[in-house]
Amino acid sequence: MEPAPLNASPTAVTYHVPPTYPGKRLVDIVFCLFALPLLGLTSLFVAIIVGLTSPGPIFYRQERVGICGRRFKMYKFRTMHVGASTSSHQAHFAQLINTNSPMQKLDGRGDKRLITGGWFIRASGLDELPQIINVLLGDMSVVGPRPCIPYEYDHYSAAQKRRLHALPGVTGLWQVSGKNSTTFDEMVRLDVRYAREKSLAMDLWIILMTPVVLGQEIFAACRKRFAHFGRSEANLIDLELGRNARRHLQLEKQS
Repeated sequence: MEPAPLNASPTAVTYHVPPTYPGKRLVDIVFCLFALPLLGLTSLFVAIIVGLTSPGPIFYRQERVGICGRRFKMYKFRTMHVGASTSSHQAHFAQLINTNSPMQKLDGRGDKRLITGGWFIRASGLDELPQIINVLLGDMSVVGPRPCIPYEYDHYSAAQKRRLHALPGVTGLWQVSGKNSTTFDEMVRLDVRYAREKSLAMDLWIILMTPVVLGQEIFAACRKRFAHFGRSEANLIDLELGRNARRHLQLEKQS
């Protein structure tokens, strides 16, 4: 039986779900059982950060578009201030599609919507761990294309919507193939390829590569952030030296 959209009425349109390889659901369940203890420990860690820096809930639910346009509520750890506007992200996404430039996150531009420490939670992928719940519910798989936001889906062409011909995943072929250094068109091609060629061997390879890629992303994010702090500190030092030089000149004139 073909699944209907979440919260759908009996007369709502149904979706055709493309076939997958035997055992994919079993892989998802086994992975989730191993990951649940990590989710518990991470929840405590994130709860401390959020509790100290930003009042509000720990978890965040957002409507996403999954397989063949099916909508569902995706869980994440909250890394932004409550009520943060999405207008900047919508403009950023439109620019990525129109210019086909590398899909850099707004995080690297000093996104003011992020809570203190939110950049690290996002760079490490820890904010994605609650999606284990979505995997257990059957809305997502461990491996698959990233589910898009409805306003992103509305911009997709018919060909681009083919990237959603597989259950969305916590990680995927795009994530381990360059991710933020790839363009929107390259992401679509990678996701369409996964939807067409998915297999147990491909899934296991992507799962094994994910920690390696996350390590590289954490290193790059830390280097970029600390380099930014270093430049800021240098600017402050130059500013202070300039002030001292002006004071010295004023003292010389007075003497």
